[in-house]
Amino acid sequence: MHTLICGSMAYDTIMVFHDQFKKHILPEQIHILNVAFLVPEMRREYGGCAGNIAYNLKMLGGNPLIMATVGDDFTPYATRLDNLGLPKTHIRHVPNSYTGQAFITTDLDDNQITAFHPGAMGQSHLNSVSAAKEISLGIVSPDGREGMIQHALEFSDQGIPFVFDPGQGMPMFSGAELLRFIEQAAYVTVNDYEARMLQDKTGKTLAEIAQRVKALVVTLGGDGSTIYADGKQISIPTPKPKAIVDPTGCGDAYRAGLLYGIQKGWDWETTGRLASLMGSLKIANRGGQNHSYTRTELMGLYEQSFGRSIKL
Repeated sequence: MHTLICGSMAYDTIMVFHDQFKKHILPEQIHILNVAFLVPEMRREYGGCAGNIAYNLKMLGGNPLIMATVGDDFTPYATRLDNLGLPKTHIRHVPNSYTGQAFITTDLDDNQITAFHPGAMGQSHLNSVSAAKEISLGIVSPDGREGMIQHALEFSDQGIPFVFDPGQGMPMFSGAELLRFIEQAAYVTVNDYEARMLQDKTGKTLAEIAQRVKALVVTLGGDGSTIYADGKQISIPTPKPKAIVDPTGCGDAYRAGLLYGIQKGWDWETTGRLASLMGSLKIANRGGQNHSYTRTELMGLYEQSFGRSIKL
């Protein structure tokens, strides 16, 4: 069986500002913000939430299928997917458009300012979950607004459990729409900032949201994560990374570990620790898809990090 990854495919242009944003943004002048950051480092990476999640899930030994829309400039990415053994069956080309483009500036505190051109992503509703076969689990990650709404409904109607991962797409939806996603989903995952926004927009506490799904997962960066499930709050530690190089794609790596554990039917402590390990390994590498480990290496790193064994 496969895991269907609905979300964006994108090229990430990543720039590094060798200072801290907070030193150059005056809170009292935020209404007339006009800043420029000198970024001597710049590179282009393969990214997008669906691409990053699928890359990490494949590394773990999962069976991801990507469902996304892309533009005329997708050929280099398509070649990469072929080399990785990731099927392109449900990746739709939208003529006369660009593949999604993220322009990310990161400071020395790992804060990020991102501008995103959706391009073909805005046509993600052209894809249908019903076109994918042998799907036992899915995820609705940041994508075109109509596509996210449609894919969540299709997963729900077909009885396929899925993770709702609104991410940076959350501002597109009203509180009522977010509650509808939550009612349809089996699992919800957000970072700590998104968790606060989700509560503000829905008027529901985390405890109330958790009651509506099998699990609510809140990642906390270097402080680990909390999984609200079975009436409990489960604290998940984060292994200390070898280095803090680039946070881009860490959340996607975490979500791949989450999907793998859910697919395997593992308990939440084991699933959360694997997800946390994946995020920790990613942050020590630039870009969302430049870290590479064998399954044997990952099992060894898991035991080294948590003092217990795991079989992938």
